[in-house]
Amino acid sequence: MKLIVDSGSTKADWIAIDDNGKVLFTTQTLGLNPEILEGDEIIERLNDRFDILQNKKTATHLFFYGAGCGTERMKVELTQIFQEYFSNAIISVHEDTYAAVYATTPKGEQAIVSILGTGSNCSYFDGKILHQKVQSLGYIAMDDCSGNVFGKELIRKYYFNKMPKELAEEFEKEYDLDPDFIKSKLYKEPNPNAYLATFAKFLIKHKDTEFCKKIIFKGMKSFVKNYIRQYDNCKEVPVHFVGSIAFYLKDELQLTFDKYEMTLGNVLRRPIDGLIAYHVANQ
Repeated sequence: MKLIVDSGSTKADWIAIDDNGKVLFTTQTLGLNPEILEGDEIIERLNDRFDILQNKKTATHLFFYGAGCGTERMKVELTQIFQEYFSNAIISVHEDTYAAVYATTPKGEQAIVSILGTGSNCSYFDGKILHQKVQSLGYIAMDDCSGNVFGKELIRKYYFNKMPKELAEEFEKEYDLDPDFIKSKLYKEPNPNAYLATFAKFLIKHKDTEFCKKIIFKGMKSFVKNYIRQYDNCKEVPVHFVGSIAFYLKDELQLTFDKYEMTLGNVLRRPIDGLIAYHVANQ
């Protein structure tokens, strides 16, 4: 039994398949980002799902694609945790961009592949190898156009009294905006980036208002300039996306790409289904 995992900071999608690609079970855990979780927290999240717990001895392979796995140190640490837990499995840990590449890019083709979800990143795939010009420094310093950055922007606009009254009133109804509650979520509880990203739902819901449009297009302009245009051939190859922000703001992405004369490629909410086909074809 092979386990294929696509993990962001918010959640992780799990699919178990046999050698023929038949799906044995699917499940979901909370995100398993090693940059923001300790080993015991990761184990706790694995044990919380019965399908994973009961099959930890029978799994023969684990293919893990995750946020926070962009450095060798994080890959090694997570591999060690998984090797102890899935004691009979061959462990393979990659950064989440590889999942996006394998799910969106036909074999052997070149593309720029981006993730816009809770966090964000952007890489160039030359058909064989992934190249990254911008090393992510995490949600505090970077993550342009991501859910957590959009969430932070909405909170700031609200507290600086720069949100239109009618939107502010609805914002108050949908979220607990008490300062102590927000600060507890940001500084005392795990996954503050995932908490911030929950506010992005409000932005998407009201994306047709001028207020939200300005925030959305400002974020997309920043992502194009700071990430995509790092690659000289950005107008020559398609730019694929995965992630909920990209998926629900696809029309806005298209408008942005038209402006910069670039080709918007495949846009997927989750790459997990494409990973099944990839691993069956390349087992």
